[in-house]
Amino acid sequence: MNAPAIMITRPVRELVSPQEWQARVDLAACYRLIALEGLTEMVANHISVRVPGSHNEFLINPYGLLYEEMTASSMIRIDLEGNVLFNATEFGINKAGFVIHSAIHAARHDVDCIIHTHSLAGMAVSAMKCGILPIAQSSMRFTDIGYHDFEGIAVRLDERERLVQSLGQREALVLRNHGLLTVGRSVPECFNNMYRLERACQLQVMTLSCNTELSMPSAESVRYTNDLFTGKGSRRYGLLEWPSLLRRLDKVDPSYAS
Repeated sequence: MNAPAIMITRPVRELVSPQEWQARVDLAACYRLIALEGLTEMVANHISVRVPGSHNEFLINPYGLLYEEMTASSMIRIDLEGNVLFNATEFGINKAGFVIHSAIHAARHDVDCIIHTHSLAGMAVSAMKCGILPIAQSSMRFTDIGYHDFEGIAVRLDERERLVQSLGQREALVLRNHGLLTVGRSVPECFNNMYRLERACQLQVMTLSCNTELSMPSAESVRYTNDLFTGKGSRRYGLLEWPSLLRRLDKVDPSYAS
């Protein structure tokens, strides 16, 4: 990855547009919320958001900070070729993060945010041949989900095309023997997708651990429930919840917005 394109001599907020600053604040908040939910793996994994008004630039985390350390000012702006355009930190970026996120940002212009996690429940379900089971109403949010076979740590550029094919036009992807990935039209929507997908995985691990026969819903009821979650008349999940989540963060530590 190339070195930062500029020297940082003033507060980051003064050096970026108001729209980019808001995207940085939302992205940092998302990292903090993922940490509060216990879905982190030290400094690994990554969340990105497209730079407002751009088709080929996005913001991603500095590789070396914990999620609870992320701030709006620390986010690194890069392009789809991996050039670092703005970096106010001493850190670089995770190569696997670049490979995964650049692939989706380039192919899916309807997507502004991408979250990738290695949660215990997510990794457990990623190894199950059955995939995500519609065992409860919450799980039925994801009846159409992509699956991508494990190819090793995602640092090879040629995997990008296959990742995009596996995701298709969906909002969620299970990376086999690896973890989870969600996308969204905004940071709040993407976080909501990941929260719901993670809950579905936690529920499935808990249910299967009971070692008892399951009562499965009818295919018709699953389709009906999923239509209510995803149909044209449904609200854009995540937007209503986001302000309350920010209030939660502000009570814990408001430094994410700095």
